[in-house]
Amino acid sequence: MSELVVSNAICMCSMGAAPCPLQVLPTSLVNGGSVLAATINDNIPFANLSGFGMCNSPANPLVAAATAAASGVLTPAGCVPVFPAPWSPGSVKTKIKNVSALDKASTLNCAYNGVVSINFPGQVSIAVG
Repeated sequence: MSELVVSNAICMCSMGAAPCPLQVLPTSLVNGGSVLAATINDNIPFANLSGFGMCNSPANPLVAAATAAASGVLTPAGCVPVFPAPWSPGSVKTKIKNVSALDKASTLNCAYNGVVSINFPGQVSIAVG
């Protein structure tokens, strides 16, 4: 079992320089404790995750351009996340409006080779299976 992820959980990208809070939009209206509970579909760039500071991935076009301008020296650039698929795997048993609840063990892949993980789920008293 893993902890349920809720709004303001702290996430980190393996290619990013700074943590980012997860913002859960009030679409499901299901709370985990006293804040909104997240689902695997809470992966919308800038709505759910605003970015992770500077990106270090050469696959990011902004990083590639900055690196080319610096004569091939890897140069970080602003994070503009692109998430082609939902968080995975999500809770097997716990659903919110027929969508898997987001648990702390889930990860989210960025199109620029970063992997987003959950450092702190926003609460520690509710476990999901």
